[in-house]
Amino acid sequence: MKLSMLIVYFLIMIAVGIYCRRHATNIHGFVLGGRSVGPWLTAFAYGTSYFSAVIFVGYAGQFGWKYGIASVWIGIGNAFIGSLLAWVILGRRTRIITQHLNSATMPQFFSSRFGSPSLRIGASVLIFIFLIPYTASLYNGLSRLFGMAFHIDYSVCIILMSVLTAIYVILGGYMATAINDFIQGIIMLGGIVAIIAAVLMTKGGFSASLKGLANVSDPAVSSAPGVFASFFGPSPLSLFFVVILTSLGSWALPQMVQKFYSIESETAIKKGTVISTLFAVVVAGGCYFLGGFGRLFSDQVNIAANGYDSIIPTMLSNLSPFFIALAVILVLSASMSTLASLVLTSSSTMVMDFFKQTITKKMQDSAQLMLIRILIVVFIAISAVIAIIQYNSSVTFIAQMMGISWGALAGAFLAPFLFGLYWKKATTAACWTSFLVATGIMVLNMLFRTHFPTLIQSPINAGVFAMTINLILVPIVSLMTKKPDPSLVENVFACYEKPTQAPLRTTLGK
Repeated sequence: MKLSMLIVYFLIMIAVGIYCRRHATNIHGFVLGGRSVGPWLTAFAYGTSYFSAVIFVGYAGQFGWKYGIASVWIGIGNAFIGSLLAWVILGRRTRIITQHLNSATMPQFFSSRFGSPSLRIGASVLIFIFLIPYTASLYNGLSRLFGMAFHIDYSVCIILMSVLTAIYVILGGYMATAINDFIQGIIMLGGIVAIIAAVLMTKGGFSASLKGLANVSDPAVSSAPGVFASFFGPSPLSLFFVVILTSLGSWALPQMVQKFYSIESETAIKKGTVISTLFAVVVAGGCYFLGGFGRLFSDQVNIAANGYDSIIPTMLSNLSPFFIALAVILVLSASMSTLASLVLTSSSTMVMDFFKQTITKKMQDSAQLMLIRILIVVFIAISAVIAIIQYNSSVTFIAQMMGISWGALAGAFLAPFLFGLYWKKATTAACWTSFLVATGIMVLNMLFRTHFPTLIQSPINAGVFAMTINLILVPIVSLMTKKPDPSLVENVFACYEKPTQAPLRTTLGK
């Protein structure tokens, strides 16, 4: 049964890629789906790019173990800060300005908004470098479940996932990714609800599980009784840092923001906001809710030997073959959708924002399209090799790798992107400052973590610090450095003032 369900799933993904070939005949069709993607596809693409095996296996297991049922706050933050507020604050404005500037990538936006081609090159290099550890972390989480369900070697899991994802992304581009994201999102919605119910039933149901969790104690974490079943858990401050990085940090991740570039209309943005938020409530909330009961399985989990990434697979290991297969397909769906988004973002950025700007400036669309497809293969191969090396090294936790990636990119891009959308006085120097400060913080944290202050030793806390400090530095540096060209700024912001007609059902008019 498990193998049959997996084969059917693989065939559907490939069929979608073949079907979407007609949408991927030019560069904008391949990268943005022609800016004509509806609310359901965009909302599910946003959600499935957001939540992957990193969340389901890595974060849910680790933070569920650390904070107990209070880890659900992370899912709530992801839904209402990472999804709802992101769509409200960024969605419409990003769609308008990127079309006005003819930007297909985040580096293109920085270059056009600040009038600096060098920003385009710098941002593209950061994206390519720091998306690799994130991509590598996807393989790790998936391998745990594949190993538990099928007893397949880790390298086989990587090759299988890499080849399948490469096929449908290369064939159909963004539209294939969006349609597959929708299918994968449906699986994630139904799968997480069913799996939570099945896991809790092994411990007597929800009430019995919650009571059992209240009886769990760990003197090394907290001496308070019932702390793992409490409202804020044993460490509210650490929990807050996780909520901020995984929620606010998503606002500046290029693979997330780019979803706003392609949405088709005003109505689609409004619908997409609701759909995306509800998706995140169920999927993210469900993942962390399930992980919150991880300590009920402490007699089967050896954290010292196998790490936090073994918690969720252990919780699923005693389920029926059907539920194990469902869990594998759920995490496979989450991982492949995120992987597809990451490789498409990284490869298109490198071609359009690096190679075309530095090496072959007269590159035709057809050549760009071919090179993007080649780099998709290269990017997947590099991340797969790193995943194998990482798996056999001392860095074994998914959350560490994702924290470094999210911290660097969110820390570098959040402030200049947000101020670039809303504030005319933001400058090129401030943008460069944000890039350098965030990258410096995360690289130093990775190399000299023990020398950092205790509060920001973890990559997650360091990432939050990088975002926060740059939200302060960007306006300060902007006010202290050379003002941007007034004509450039007026041209950029003119797009928000253009008159447009709309039916009375959507606007009251004057």
